[in-house]
Amino acid sequence: MQVDKTTLQDISIFHREEEQSIFFRLNKTHTNGGREYLKMILSKPLNSVAEINDRQNTIRQLIEVLNKMPTTITNGTIMVIESFFDTAVEHYPKQPNIANSLFYKILSASDYSVTDYSVTHFVGFIKDMFKIKNIFENTVSTKKITSWKERINSLLSRPVLQTILEWENDKKLSATETLWIGNYLRHSFKEQCFELLTIYSQIDAFISLAISSKTIGFHFPTISETEVPYVNAEGIYHLLLDSPVCYDFKLNQDKNFMFLTGANMAGKSTFIKAIGTCIYLAHIGMAVPARKMELSRFDGLLTNIQVEDNLLKGESFFFNEVQRIKRTVNKVKDGNKWLILIDELFKGTNVQDAMKCSLAVIEGLRKTKNALYILSTHLYEIGEELRQYNNITFKYFETKVVNGQFVFSYQLLEGVSDDRLGYLILKREGVTKMLDDL
Repeated sequence: MQVDKTTLQDISIFHREEEQSIFFRLNKTHTNGGREYLKMILSKPLNSVAEINDRQNTIRQLIEVLNKMPTTITNGTIMVIESFFDTAVEHYPKQPNIANSLFYKILSASDYSVTDYSVTHFVGFIKDMFKIKNIFENTVSTKKITSWKERINSLLSRPVLQTILEWENDKKLSATETLWIGNYLRHSFKEQCFELLTIYSQIDAFISLAISSKTIGFHFPTISETEVPYVNAEGIYHLLLDSPVCYDFKLNQDKNFMFLTGANMAGKSTFIKAIGTCIYLAHIGMAVPARKMELSRFDGLLTNIQVEDNLLKGESFFFNEVQRIKRTVNKVKDGNKWLILIDELFKGTNVQDAMKCSLAVIEGLRKTKNALYILSTHLYEIGEELRQYNNITFKYFETKVVNGQFVFSYQLLEGVSDDRLGYLILKREGVTKMLDDL
């Protein structure tokens, strides 16, 4: 699925302040390598239903074995092993025995200490990778799990490692055994060791997705390969909210354009971002924050939510809004299946101009049958003119004023809202009185 950096920021997959990102919420990794691989997974949505299903099944299988997976591999373990190869030490005896190993331990005490510490971590890592391989042997294999399992099995088949696997877990290594393994590691197993570390980074990232899917209560969506796009969702919510409101909604070829209205703070932007997040995570191959979700595979996701001006290029806010819409039009002309999310179109110009521009954009975009659109706006006045088009559905978020206080239901209702709360908010916050007192 095609996405760009603007879209990833708009739906908060990544964010300048990491704690406000989807990545931060889903990151349960234990290693730096796992963290980076998770970031890669979240930045590259998949392009086929087969790939998506395989990843879904991989995460499902990992959920089933979470309580069996070894927990002793830490970032410290990985860092010790990696740094061992970069640490300069005196050459080990080519054929370690009791005598020359004892001399090395005494005469090169600091180098021996580094070697002993590193080898101990390596032995523990090898044993845990063997446990992981055995766990995978007893799971329903997916392509991903099979590739991990086969490669781990191949790398651990070396006679030296087979000897290590036969040792008791609490075995205290002799100086001879320590130098023997250290020698083997540095001169015969460096590339293979780094490959094992890479495999574990991948497993760490996938385990992170499994933990998130289980603990947050996600559900796996059903994704189909169809000629035209559709989404049917129940109980969808925004992942980053602590107390989210759930929504039900659907879009399809017959009703492919949602015209969304409502006052400030009523929930329009949150709803749009929740949809974008769920569609995106579905194409990552993971479970989504929804009770149920069925959708087509999309070829692309494009948003127009947080447009900014560019002072260095001399580009105004409105100009960049126009450029974003131009990009949208060029994308939906390609005949592929797109989801387009637009929040408050044409904020950078006057109301009359914004209405004329918005009407032109909506009337143009709604003609395409290969894309689904959700567009939010304060310009409820154009809603009446749009009712002539059967493929546009009208939804709004209700706002009530009770005893001078705003009450937001955050429920998606049928129709068009003409709520305008800007001046009331100004008054409630005491700004009008402050201005009167100047």
